[in-house]
Amino acid sequence: MILTNFNAPMKTVTLKIDNSIYEKFCWLLAHFSKDELQILEQSDDGGDDQYLRTIPGMVDSIKEARAEPEQLGVTLESLDW
Repeated sequence: MILTNFNAPMKTVTLKIDNSIYEKFCWLLAHFSKDELQILEQSDDGGDDQYLRTIPGMVDSIKEARAEPEQLGVTLESLDW
């Protein structure tokens, strides 16, 4: 859940937590009040590739950008060395 009406300004930090300390880290976070700390999102990180695939249109955009040099540029084969 994301809450947007905070009483005081808060900072946002993104962390990757090793599985070996995850339970201890969650235990620590549980000792803060909701006014002090809010968990905005939790996920099993699948890496950048998995994240980018969740953004609508991102895969098609990457495919188009990958083909762009061939459509608008000069290929290595056509250079006169």
